[in-house]
Amino acid sequence: MTLPNKMRAMVTMGHGDLDQMVLHENWPRPVPAADEVLIRVLACGLNNTDVNTRSGWYSKAVSEATTGGAFNEVSDEDPTWGGAPITFPRIQGADVCGEIVAVGAQVDPARIGDRIITDNWLRDANDPSDKNKTGYFGSERDGGFAEFTTIPSRNAIAILSDFSDAELATFSCSYSTAEGMLTRANVTKADTVLVPGASGGVGGALVQLAKRRGARVIALASEAKHADVTALGADVVLSRAPDNLRTALGSDKITVVADVVGGPYWSTLIDILERGGRYTCSGAIAGPMVDLDLRTFYLRDLTFTGSTVIDPEVTANLVGYIEAKEIKPSLAATYPLAELREAQAAFIAKQHTGNIVVTP
Repeated sequence: MTLPNKMRAMVTMGHGDLDQMVLHENWPRPVPAADEVLIRVLACGLNNTDVNTRSGWYSKAVSEATTGGAFNEVSDEDPTWGGAPITFPRIQGADVCGEIVAVGAQVDPARIGDRIITDNWLRDANDPSDKNKTGYFGSERDGGFAEFTTIPSRNAIAILSDFSDAELATFSCSYSTAEGMLTRANVTKADTVLVPGASGGVGGALVQLAKRRGARVIALASEAKHADVTALGADVVLSRAPDNLRTALGSDKITVVADVVGGPYWSTLIDILERGGRYTCSGAIAGPMVDLDLRTFYLRDLTFTGSTVIDPEVTANLVGYIEAKEIKPSLAATYPLAELREAQAAFIAKQHTGNIVVTP
């Protein structure tokens, strides 16, 4: 194909509200460097990290729940997931499904034409296990809210699937985050896993991926979404925050809490963990500040694991699950790229189940 020199791109110009995302019709098309590929973006999913980075929510100066709006106080030293300043302007968007249309030096030209999804963790090629040497696609480098993007060749994973482009764009961030959490917590078929916020992108992925491991899954979600969450495979679906969670659980004994919600209900989640139970976390959309009775933590022999930088093999494993149809996409809605602000507003409102995607 003949490649244009310019492209359409939704560019985030700085920290702030939705108006910081500006549509540019003639943004310079990126050129793949050595060991990189140029991807024609077919679809790109939305995620909490897009909202949190744009709004500055990761800053330690912010103690509120994720709202998607601008925060009045944002420390310039720590407003992103990695605790370092982000460079603007920036094209966000991590969950790319696309086609390789050009390659840089040292990349096999046979890769042109590959349909791919992205492994979003940008690692040091010589030391991929070092978490301190990582960045994230759409944060430390431009991502997929555009017609074209570039990424290291090893991060563009070829996939053979009859899922649509929009469906494949639901997987990379949410499902790798969920699989990373379950890997960190060593979830097995012996476990009963409690998933708060089970109707969200990561929550729904946690339900599916925990079931894939053979675990019993108890999901928390608003009642309007119970049927959707049940369809993802949850064994039991309870209200979003039961007044008496222990009573609501009946005979179920929770060995793992897999949480991206946090907020005021957090201590209730910790209180119902069985002795020797595990809590794994990769988000705090209801608020990052929580109360912990340390006696609960140590007297009950609990294990807490944070999960951000996932193990290198997680995304490659995920592609295998997709190709084998062991997991399925949960596509809530598709918007054109020009309506990214509206798409993100819908994402923030959390009235949907699953993932929202934009197409160029």
